[in-house]
Amino acid sequence: MKKLFLLLLTVLAFSSTGFAQENGIYIKLGEARTKKSLLAFPALQYFGSPTTASKYQSVGAELFKTVTNDLTVSSYFQFINQSAFLEDTSKTALMPAPGTPNGFNFQSWSAIGAEFLIRAGFSIVGNEITFETYVYHVAKANLVMGKKYKGPISSARRIAHTFSNDVLKALTGKEGMFLSRVVVSSDRSGGKAKEIFTMDWDGANVSQISNHRSISISPAWSPDGKKVAYTSYVKRVGSKFRNADMLIYDLTTGKRSLVSYRQGINSGAAFSPDGNHIYLTISQGNSPNIYKMSTDGSLVAKVTNGPAGAMNVEPAVSADSKLAYSSDRAGRPMIYTANSDGSNVKRITFAGVFNSSPSWSPDGKKIAFSGQSAGNFDIFVMNADGTGMIRLTSAKRPDGRAASNEDPSFSPDGRFVIYTSNRTGKNQIFISTVDGSEERRVTNDSYNYYKPKWSQNIE
Repeated sequence: MKKLFLLLLTVLAFSSTGFAQENGIYIKLGEARTKKSLLAFPALQYFGSPTTASKYQSVGAELFKTVTNDLTVSSYFQFINQSAFLEDTSKTALMPAPGTPNGFNFQSWSAIGAEFLIRAGFSIVGNEITFETYVYHVAKANLVMGKKYKGPISSARRIAHTFSNDVLKALTGKEGMFLSRVVVSSDRSGGKAKEIFTMDWDGANVSQISNHRSISISPAWSPDGKKVAYTSYVKRVGSKFRNADMLIYDLTTGKRSLVSYRQGINSGAAFSPDGNHIYLTISQGNSPNIYKMSTDGSLVAKVTNGPAGAMNVEPAVSADSKLAYSSDRAGRPMIYTANSDGSNVKRITFAGVFNSSPSWSPDGKKIAFSGQSAGNFDIFVMNADGTGMIRLTSAKRPDGRAASNEDPSFSPDGRFVIYTSNRTGKNQIFISTVDGSEERRVTNDSYNYYKPKWSQNIE
Protein backbone atom coordinates (compact mmCIF):
# COMPACT_ATOMS: atom_id res chain seq x y z
CA MET A 1 0.00 0.00 0.00
CA LYS A 2 2.81 2.40 0.89
CA LYS A 3 4.48 1.71 -2.43
CA LEU A 4 1.33 2.82 -4.25
CA PHE A 5 1.33 6.18 -2.49
CA LEU A 6 5.04 6.77 -3.02
CA LEU A 7 5.04 5.77 -6.67
CA LEU A 8 6.26 8.52 -8.99
CA LEU A 9 5.38 8.41 -12.69
CA THR A 10 7.38 10.31 -15.30
CA VAL A 11 4.90 11.91 -17.73
CA LEU A 12 6.36 13.49 -20.87
CA ALA A 13 4.04 15.55 -23.03
CA PHE A 14 4.82 16.07 -26.71
CA SER A 15 3.05 17.01 -29.94
CA SER A 16 3.54 15.40 -33.31
CA THR A 17 4.88 17.38 -36.25
CA GLY A 18 2.20 18.63 -38.58
CA PHE A 19 -0.70 18.52 -36.12
CA ALA A 20 -2.22 21.36 -34.17
CA GLN A 21 -3.19 20.36 -30.66
CA GLU A 22 -6.63 21.64 -29.71
CA ASN A 23 -7.47 22.93 -26.24
CA GLY A 24 -11.24 23.02 -26.70
CA ILE A 25 -13.81 20.74 -25.10
CA TYR A 26 -14.70 17.85 -27.41
CA ILE A 27 -17.38 16.21 -25.24
CA LYS A 28 -19.77 18.41 -23.32
CA LEU A 29 -20.58 17.14 -19.84
CA GLY A 30 -24.11 15.80 -19.57
CA GLU A 31 -24.44 14.77 -23.20
CA ALA A 32 -23.04 11.25 -22.79
CA ARG A 33 -26.32 9.87 -21.48
CA THR A 34 -28.09 10.45 -24.78
CA LYS A 35 -25.16 10.15 -27.17
CA LYS A 36 -21.94 8.26 -26.63
CA SER A 37 -18.88 9.07 -28.73
CA LEU A 38 -17.64 6.27 -30.99
CA LEU A 39 -14.09 5.39 -29.96
CA ALA A 40 -11.61 3.16 -31.79
CA PHE A 41 -8.91 1.62 -29.61
CA PRO A 42 -6.73 -0.88 -31.51
CA ALA A 43 -4.53 -3.42 -29.74
CA LEU A 44 -1.35 -2.02 -28.23
CA GLN A 45 1.87 -2.29 -30.19
CA TYR A 46 4.94 -3.75 -28.49
CA PHE A 47 8.16 -1.85 -29.19
CA GLY A 48 10.74 -4.47 -28.43
CA SER A 49 12.38 -7.62 -29.65
CA PRO A 50 9.90 -10.17 -31.08
CA THR A 51 11.59 -12.76 -28.87
CA THR A 52 10.39 -10.95 -25.73
CA ALA A 53 6.86 -10.14 -26.96
CA SER A 54 5.29 -13.23 -25.38
CA LYS A 55 7.11 -12.53 -22.11
CA TYR A 56 5.47 -9.14 -21.74
CA GLN A 57 2.13 -9.97 -23.35
CA SER A 58 0.39 -9.97 -19.94
CA VAL A 59 1.65 -6.45 -19.21
CA GLY A 60 0.22 -5.12 -22.45
CA ALA A 61 -3.03 -6.97 -21.81
CA GLU A 62 -3.30 -5.37 -18.38
CA LEU A 63 -2.73 -1.89 -19.80
CA PHE A 64 -5.30 -2.42 -22.54
CA LYS A 65 -7.92 -4.02 -20.29
CA THR A 66 -7.60 -1.33 -17.61
CA VAL A 67 -7.93 1.57 -20.07
CA THR A 68 -10.85 -0.11 -21.85
CA ASN A 69 -12.70 -0.69 -18.57
CA ASP A 70 -12.03 2.86 -17.35
CA LEU A 71 -13.30 4.53 -20.50
CA THR A 72 -16.28 2.18 -20.75
CA VAL A 73 -17.35 2.92 -17.20
CA SER A 74 -16.94 6.66 -17.81
CA SER A 75 -20.18 6.35 -19.87
CA TYR A 76 -18.85 8.77 -22.50
CA PHE A 77 -17.76 6.21 -25.10
CA GLN A 78 -18.96 3.34 -27.21
CA PHE A 79 -16.06 1.21 -28.42
CA ILE A 80 -16.00 0.18 -32.08
CA ASN A 81 -15.49 -3.55 -32.48
CA GLN A 82 -12.00 -4.32 -33.77
CA SER A 83 -13.49 -6.54 -36.48
CA ALA A 84 -14.75 -3.35 -38.15
CA PHE A 85 -11.29 -1.79 -38.51
CA LEU A 86 -10.21 -1.21 -42.10
CA GLU A 87 -6.48 -1.06 -41.34
CA ASP A 88 -4.16 -3.70 -39.97
CA THR A 89 -3.03 -1.66 -37.00
CA SER A 90 -0.13 -3.99 -36.28
CA LYS A 91 1.45 -2.77 -39.55
CA THR A 92 0.83 0.98 -39.28
CA ALA A 93 2.59 3.54 -37.11
CA LEU A 94 0.94 5.24 -34.15
CA MET A 95 1.09 8.56 -36.00
CA PRO A 96 -0.65 9.37 -39.32
CA ALA A 97 0.49 9.61 -42.91
CA PRO A 98 1.80 11.42 -44.78
CA GLY A 99 3.99 12.94 -42.08
CA THR A 100 4.98 9.57 -40.69
CA PRO A 101 6.34 6.72 -42.84
CA ASN A 102 3.86 3.85 -42.81
CA GLY A 103 1.48 6.08 -40.86
CA PHE A 104 -2.22 5.35 -40.52
CA ASN A 105 -4.89 7.00 -42.65
CA PHE A 106 -7.56 9.11 -40.97
CA GLN A 107 -10.00 8.17 -43.74
CA SER A 108 -9.87 4.55 -42.64
CA TRP A 109 -11.25 5.61 -39.26
CA SER A 110 -13.78 8.22 -40.37
CA ALA A 111 -15.21 5.61 -42.78
CA ILE A 112 -16.27 3.42 -39.85
CA GLY A 113 -17.72 6.36 -37.91
CA ALA A 114 -14.96 6.78 -35.33
CA GLU A 115 -15.05 10.15 -33.60
CA PHE A 116 -11.93 9.50 -31.56
CA LEU A 117 -8.97 7.20 -32.06
CA ILE A 118 -6.45 6.03 -29.50
CA ARG A 119 -3.17 4.64 -30.81
CA ALA A 120 -0.75 3.37 -28.19
CA GLY A 121 2.18 1.06 -27.62
CA PHE A 122 4.60 0.08 -24.90
CA SER A 123 8.19 -0.97 -24.36
CA ILE A 124 9.98 -2.52 -21.41
CA VAL A 125 13.63 -2.03 -20.51
CA GLY A 126 14.78 -3.79 -17.37
CA ASN A 127 12.03 -3.24 -14.82
CA GLU A 128 10.68 -0.05 -16.41
CA ILE A 129 7.71 0.26 -18.70
CA THR A 130 7.12 3.12 -21.15
CA PHE A 131 3.57 3.63 -22.37
CA GLU A 132 3.39 5.83 -25.50
CA THR A 133 -0.08 7.20 -26.28
CA TYR A 134 -1.85 9.36 -28.85
CA VAL A 135 -5.48 10.49 -28.81
CA TYR A 136 -6.89 11.83 -32.10
CA HIS A 137 -10.04 13.71 -33.08
CA VAL A 138 -10.81 11.87 -36.31
CA ALA A 139 -13.21 14.38 -37.91
CA LYS A 140 -10.61 17.16 -37.84
CA ALA A 141 -7.58 14.88 -38.19
CA ASN A 142 -6.12 16.53 -35.11
CA LEU A 143 -3.96 15.28 -32.28
CA VAL A 144 -5.80 15.93 -29.03
CA MET A 145 -3.16 14.54 -26.71
CA GLY A 146 0.21 12.78 -26.97
CA LYS A 147 1.99 11.52 -23.86
CA LYS A 148 4.54 9.04 -22.63
CA TYR A 149 4.21 7.46 -19.19
CA LYS A 150 7.12 5.75 -17.44
CA GLY A 151 7.27 3.69 -14.28
CA PRO A 152 8.04 0.26 -12.82
CA ILE A 153 6.30 -2.71 -14.44
CA SER A 154 4.40 -3.13 -11.16
CA SER A 155 2.76 0.26 -11.82
CA ALA A 156 1.15 -0.79 -15.13
CA ARG A 157 -2.40 -0.48 -13.80
CA ARG A 158 -1.65 2.89 -12.25
CA ILE A 159 -0.14 4.12 -15.51
CA ALA A 160 -3.28 2.98 -17.34
CA HIS A 161 -5.55 4.74 -14.82
CA THR A 162 -3.47 7.91 -15.16
CA PHE A 163 -3.81 7.83 -18.94
CA SER A 164 -7.59 7.32 -18.66
CA ASN A 165 -7.86 10.34 -16.36
CA ASP A 166 -5.84 12.39 -18.84
CA VAL A 167 -8.07 11.29 -21.74
CA LEU A 168 -11.18 12.52 -19.94
CA LYS A 169 -9.45 15.76 -18.97
CA ALA A 170 -8.44 16.39 -22.58
CA LEU A 171 -11.85 15.58 -24.06
CA THR A 172 -14.26 16.86 -21.39
CA GLY A 173 -12.22 19.39 -19.44
CA LYS A 174 -12.77 17.40 -16.24
CA GLU A 175 -10.52 14.71 -14.81
CA GLY A 176 -11.86 11.21 -14.25
CA MET A 177 -11.88 9.26 -10.99
CA PHE A 178 -9.63 6.40 -12.05
CA LEU A 179 -6.85 7.05 -9.53
CA SER A 180 -9.30 6.92 -6.63
CA ARG A 181 -9.60 4.09 -4.11
CA VAL A 182 -12.31 2.62 -1.93
CA VAL A 183 -12.17 1.72 1.76
CA VAL A 184 -14.71 -0.80 3.03
CA SER A 185 -15.55 -3.20 5.84
CA SER A 186 -15.66 -6.86 4.77
CA ASP A 187 -15.74 -10.44 6.02
CA ARG A 188 -13.14 -11.53 3.46
CA SER A 189 -10.55 -12.19 6.21
CA GLY A 190 -12.57 -15.27 7.23
CA GLY A 191 -14.85 -16.37 10.04
CA LYS A 192 -17.30 -13.97 11.64
CA ALA A 193 -14.82 -11.08 11.78
CA LYS A 194 -15.16 -7.93 9.72
CA GLU A 195 -11.96 -6.07 8.91
CA ILE A 196 -11.13 -2.90 6.97
CA PHE A 197 -9.83 -3.19 3.41
CA THR A 198 -8.77 -0.77 0.70
CA MET A 199 -8.97 -1.41 -3.05
CA ASP A 200 -8.78 0.40 -6.36
CA TRP A 201 -12.11 1.86 -7.46
CA ASP A 202 -12.57 -1.12 -9.80
CA GLY A 203 -12.03 -3.73 -7.07
CA ALA A 204 -8.38 -4.55 -7.85
CA ASN A 205 -5.38 -4.35 -5.50
CA VAL A 206 -7.23 -5.32 -2.33
CA SER A 207 -5.26 -4.67 0.86
CA GLN A 208 -6.28 -5.46 4.45
CA ILE A 209 -5.42 -2.64 6.87
CA SER A 210 -6.94 -3.92 10.13
CA ASN A 211 -6.51 -7.20 11.93
CA HIS A 212 -8.47 -6.95 15.18
CA ARG A 213 -10.24 -10.29 14.70
CA SER A 214 -13.39 -8.49 15.68
CA ILE A 215 -16.06 -6.33 14.03
CA SER A 216 -14.49 -3.30 12.32
CA ILE A 217 -16.93 -0.97 10.58
CA SER A 218 -17.69 2.49 9.17
CA PRO A 219 -14.34 3.47 7.57
CA ALA A 220 -13.70 6.99 6.26
CA TRP A 221 -10.90 8.61 4.24
CA SER A 222 -8.99 11.70 5.27
CA PRO A 223 -9.17 14.37 2.54
CA ASP A 224 -5.61 13.66 1.37
CA GLY A 225 -6.23 9.91 1.16
CA LYS A 226 -3.37 9.12 3.54
CA LYS A 227 -5.38 8.09 6.59
CA VAL A 228 -8.44 5.97 7.35
CA ALA A 229 -10.61 6.35 10.44
CA TYR A 230 -12.79 3.42 11.45
CA THR A 231 -14.56 1.83 14.40
CA SER A 232 -13.70 -1.56 15.86
CA TYR A 233 -15.20 -3.50 18.75
CA VAL A 234 -11.98 -3.80 20.71
CA LYS A 235 -11.52 -5.75 23.93
CA ARG A 236 -9.57 -3.63 26.37
CA VAL A 237 -6.99 -5.02 28.76
CA GLY A 238 -8.68 -6.21 31.96
CA SER A 239 -12.19 -6.01 30.51
CA LYS A 240 -14.52 -8.81 29.52
CA PHE A 241 -16.42 -6.62 27.08
CA ARG A 242 -15.69 -5.06 23.72
CA ASN A 243 -16.34 -1.37 23.11
CA ALA A 244 -16.98 0.42 19.81
CA ASP A 245 -13.75 2.44 19.74
CA MET A 246 -12.51 4.68 16.92
CA LEU A 247 -9.03 4.35 15.44
CA ILE A 248 -7.03 6.12 12.75
CA TYR A 249 -4.66 4.20 10.51
CA ASP A 250 -1.90 6.04 8.64
CA LEU A 251 -1.45 4.34 5.28
CA THR A 252 1.94 5.98 4.72
CA THR A 253 3.60 5.01 8.01
CA GLY A 254 1.50 1.99 9.03
CA LYS A 255 0.89 3.62 12.42
CA ARG A 256 -2.47 3.00 14.12
CA SER A 257 -3.85 5.35 16.80
CA LEU A 258 -6.76 4.89 19.22
CA VAL A 259 -8.49 8.29 19.13
CA SER A 260 -11.93 7.90 20.72
CA TYR A 261 -12.61 5.22 23.31
CA ARG A 262 -15.38 6.70 25.42
CA GLN A 263 -17.67 4.06 26.89
CA GLY A 264 -20.39 3.28 24.37
CA ILE A 265 -20.46 4.12 20.66
CA ASN A 266 -17.59 5.97 18.93
CA SER A 267 -18.52 5.60 15.29
CA GLY A 268 -19.46 7.15 11.96
CA ALA A 269 -16.30 9.12 11.25
CA ALA A 270 -16.36 12.01 8.77
CA PHE A 271 -13.25 14.17 8.34
CA SER A 272 -13.50 17.95 8.10
CA PRO A 273 -12.36 19.37 4.72
CA ASP A 274 -9.01 20.46 6.20
CA GLY A 275 -8.43 17.00 7.71
CA ASN A 276 -7.81 18.40 11.21
CA HIS A 277 -11.10 17.31 12.78
CA ILE A 278 -13.50 14.38 12.74
CA TYR A 279 -17.26 14.43 13.18
CA LEU A 280 -18.52 11.25 14.80
CA THR A 281 -21.35 9.73 16.82
CA ILE A 282 -20.75 9.23 20.55
CA SER A 283 -23.29 7.76 22.98
CA GLN A 284 -21.57 7.60 26.42
CA GLY A 285 -24.56 5.72 27.81
CA ASN A 286 -27.03 8.27 26.46
CA SER A 287 -28.81 8.71 23.15
CA PRO A 288 -26.21 8.97 20.35
CA ASN A 289 -25.25 12.49 19.29
CA ILE A 290 -22.76 14.01 16.88
CA TYR A 291 -19.54 15.52 18.20
CA LYS A 292 -16.62 17.37 16.68
CA MET A 293 -13.23 15.95 17.68
CA SER A 294 -9.60 16.75 16.90
CA THR A 295 -7.66 13.95 15.25
CA ASP A 296 -5.74 13.50 18.52
CA GLY A 297 -9.02 12.48 20.22
CA SER A 298 -9.81 15.65 22.18
CA LEU A 299 -13.44 16.75 21.95
CA VAL A 300 -14.05 20.20 20.51
CA ALA A 301 -17.83 20.50 20.65
CA LYS A 302 -21.12 18.66 20.91
CA VAL A 303 -22.80 19.43 17.61
CA THR A 304 -26.27 17.92 18.16
CA ASN A 305 -28.32 17.60 21.32
CA GLY A 306 -31.46 15.54 20.88
CA PRO A 307 -34.00 16.97 21.16
CA ALA A 308 -35.84 14.82 23.72
CA GLY A 309 -33.45 11.90 23.53
CA ALA A 310 -33.46 11.64 19.74
CA MET A 311 -30.65 9.78 17.99
CA ASN A 312 -28.42 11.82 15.66
CA VAL A 313 -26.02 9.59 13.71
CA GLU A 314 -23.98 9.07 10.52
CA PRO A 315 -22.57 12.58 9.98
CA ALA A 316 -21.37 13.54 6.51
CA VAL A 317 -19.41 16.73 5.82
CA SER A 318 -19.55 18.75 2.60
CA ALA A 319 -16.63 20.56 0.99
CA ASP A 320 -17.87 23.82 2.54
CA SER A 321 -18.27 22.19 5.99
CA LYS A 322 -22.03 21.71 6.03
CA LEU A 323 -23.36 18.65 7.84
CA ALA A 324 -25.86 16.02 6.78
CA TYR A 325 -26.96 13.28 9.16
CA SER A 326 -29.75 10.89 10.05
CA SER A 327 -32.03 11.70 13.00
CA ASP A 328 -35.23 10.24 14.44
CA ARG A 329 -36.22 13.48 16.19
CA ALA A 330 -39.47 13.56 14.22
CA GLY A 331 -40.28 9.90 14.93
CA ARG A 332 -38.74 8.06 11.97
CA PRO A 333 -35.08 8.41 10.92
CA MET A 334 -34.85 11.09 8.24
CA ILE A 335 -32.05 13.14 6.65
CA TYR A 336 -31.22 16.55 8.11
CA THR A 337 -28.66 19.22 7.25
CA ALA A 338 -27.04 21.82 9.51
CA ASN A 339 -24.12 24.19 9.76
CA SER A 340 -20.88 22.72 11.08
CA ASP A 341 -21.69 23.97 14.60
CA GLY A 342 -25.11 22.29 14.55
CA SER A 343 -27.12 25.45 13.91
CA ASN A 344 -29.64 26.04 11.13
CA VAL A 345 -31.06 22.49 11.24
CA LYS A 346 -33.24 21.57 8.26
CA ARG A 347 -35.14 18.38 7.62
CA ILE A 348 -34.83 17.50 3.93
CA THR A 349 -36.49 14.05 3.59
CA PHE A 350 -40.10 13.30 4.53
CA ALA A 351 -40.92 10.03 2.76
CA GLY A 352 -40.22 6.40 3.60
CA VAL A 353 -39.73 4.53 6.86
CA PHE A 354 -35.98 4.85 7.46
CA ASN A 355 -33.55 7.22 5.70
CA SER A 356 -29.85 6.85 6.48
CA SER A 357 -26.22 7.13 5.37
CA PRO A 358 -26.17 10.57 3.68
CA SER A 359 -23.25 11.41 1.38
CA TRP A 360 -22.43 14.80 -0.14
CA SER A 361 -21.42 15.22 -3.76
CA PRO A 362 -17.97 16.88 -4.11
CA ASP A 363 -19.52 20.21 -5.13
CA GLY A 364 -21.99 20.14 -2.24
CA LYS A 365 -25.00 20.42 -4.55
CA LYS A 366 -26.41 16.91 -4.07
CA ILE A 367 -26.89 14.35 -1.31
CA ALA A 368 -27.19 10.59 -1.80
CA PHE A 369 -28.80 8.44 0.90
CA SER A 370 -30.28 5.02 1.55
CA GLY A 371 -34.04 4.95 2.04
CA GLN A 372 -36.33 2.17 3.22
CA SER A 373 -39.94 2.06 2.12
CA ALA A 374 -41.27 -1.49 1.80
CA GLY A 375 -38.81 -3.61 3.76
CA ASN A 376 -35.81 -3.09 1.50
CA PHE A 377 -33.45 -0.13 1.10
CA ASP A 378 -32.69 1.69 -2.14
CA ILE A 379 -30.29 4.47 -3.10
CA PHE A 380 -31.66 7.95 -3.79
CA VAL A 381 -30.02 11.19 -4.92
CA MET A 382 -31.50 14.64 -4.32
CA ASN A 383 -30.50 18.27 -4.37
CA ALA A 384 -28.98 19.52 -1.12
CA ASP A 385 -32.29 21.15 -0.17
CA GLY A 386 -34.25 17.90 -0.65
CA THR A 387 -35.74 18.74 -4.04
CA GLY A 388 -35.29 16.86 -7.31
CA MET A 389 -35.09 13.41 -5.74
CA ILE A 390 -34.44 10.43 -8.02
CA ARG A 391 -34.13 6.72 -7.27
CA LEU A 392 -30.94 5.04 -8.50
CA THR A 393 -31.55 1.39 -7.63
CA SER A 394 -34.23 -1.25 -8.11
CA ALA A 395 -33.10 -4.87 -8.15
CA LYS A 396 -34.29 -8.36 -7.23
CA ARG A 397 -32.52 -11.03 -5.21
CA PRO A 398 -32.18 -14.63 -6.50
CA ASP A 399 -35.35 -15.56 -4.54
CA GLY A 400 -37.33 -12.86 -6.35
CA ARG A 401 -37.60 -10.54 -3.37
CA ALA A 402 -36.52 -6.91 -3.59
CA ALA A 403 -32.81 -6.41 -2.92
CA SER A 404 -31.45 -3.93 -0.40
CA ASN A 405 -29.05 -1.27 -1.66
CA GLU A 406 -27.28 0.71 1.05
CA ASP A 407 -24.47 3.06 2.13
CA PRO A 408 -23.87 5.35 -0.87
CA SER A 409 -20.70 7.39 -1.43
CA PHE A 410 -19.94 9.83 -4.28
CA SER A 411 -16.98 9.46 -6.62
CA PRO A 412 -14.41 12.31 -6.53
CA ASP A 413 -15.65 13.66 -9.88
CA GLY A 414 -19.28 13.59 -8.68
CA ARG A 415 -20.48 11.48 -11.62
CA PHE A 416 -20.94 8.17 -9.81
CA VAL A 417 -22.27 6.72 -6.58
CA ILE A 418 -20.86 3.55 -5.01
CA TYR A 419 -22.96 1.36 -2.69
CA THR A 420 -23.56 -2.20 -1.56
CA SER A 421 -26.35 -4.49 -2.74
CA ASN A 422 -27.43 -8.00 -1.70
CA ARG A 423 -29.07 -8.74 -5.08
CA THR A 424 -26.64 -11.61 -5.74
CA GLY A 425 -27.17 -13.22 -2.34
CA LYS A 426 -24.04 -11.60 -0.94
CA ASN A 427 -23.45 -7.94 -0.08
CA GLN A 428 -21.44 -6.87 -3.12
CA ILE A 429 -20.22 -3.46 -4.31
CA PHE A 430 -21.88 -1.68 -7.24
CA ILE A 431 -21.59 1.75 -8.84
CA SER A 432 -24.17 3.81 -10.69
CA THR A 433 -24.04 7.01 -12.67
CA VAL A 434 -25.54 9.82 -10.64
CA ASP A 435 -28.59 9.92 -12.89
CA GLY A 436 -29.17 6.17 -12.55
CA SER A 437 -28.82 5.53 -16.27
CA GLU A 438 -25.98 3.01 -15.96
CA GLU A 439 -25.08 0.57 -13.21
CA ARG A 440 -22.10 -1.78 -12.88
CA ARG A 441 -20.93 -4.42 -10.44
CA VAL A 442 -17.50 -3.78 -8.93
CA THR A 443 -16.81 -6.86 -6.77
CA ASN A 444 -17.57 -10.35 -7.99
CA ASP A 445 -16.74 -12.83 -5.24
CA SER A 446 -18.30 -14.73 -2.34
CA TYR A 447 -17.60 -12.13 0.37
CA ASN A 448 -19.74 -9.43 1.96
CA TYR A 449 -18.90 -5.72 1.93
CA TYR A 450 -20.26 -2.90 4.09
CA LYS A 451 -20.17 0.91 4.04
CA PRO A 452 -17.77 1.61 1.14
CA LYS A 453 -16.28 5.11 1.00
CA TRP A 454 -14.73 6.64 -2.10
CA SER A 455 -11.45 8.57 -1.86
CA GLN A 456 -10.22 11.49 -3.88
CA ASN A 457 -7.79 10.71 -6.71
CA ILE A 458 -4.63 9.60 -4.94
CA GLU A 459 -1.44 10.73 -6.65
